[in-house]
Amino acid sequence: MPKVPTLAGARVGQVLVPVTDIDRAVAFYSETLGLPLIFRFPGIAFFDASGVRIYLAAPSQEEFLGRATIYFWVDDVPATFDAIVARGAIVREAPAVAHRTETYELWIAFVDDPDGNHVGLMREVPIG
Repeated sequence: MPKVPTLAGARVGQVLVPVTDIDRAVAFYSETLGLPLIFRFPGIAFFDASGVRIYLAAPSQEEFLGRATIYFWVDDVPATFDAIVARGAIVREAPAVAHRTETYELWIAFVDDPDGNHVGLMREVPIG
């Protein structure tokens, strides 16, 4: 019997982030977050987040409207949070431990982009 395909182990290739003003969004993702621009066409832009494309676009179909949340693994959640807030990111949630196990603490923080999409910062910090 053939194996049924699943997404288990699949690598994320691209995340669509709906925006209302592409120029403002490009400035935020490049200048505030520091992501490298891959390419840009009228009304859309693509950034590289360690091999995952962040696709910014003003959706032309209603079903694509809404909020996106992009989570980035970082080495130091509080320091990264402070740096991007200093560059103009809107604070959603300050750094805090969101989950704890016997072996690690999961640190999370959130900022918003100019369109209200959420940008999460996360790190699993080993305990002991």
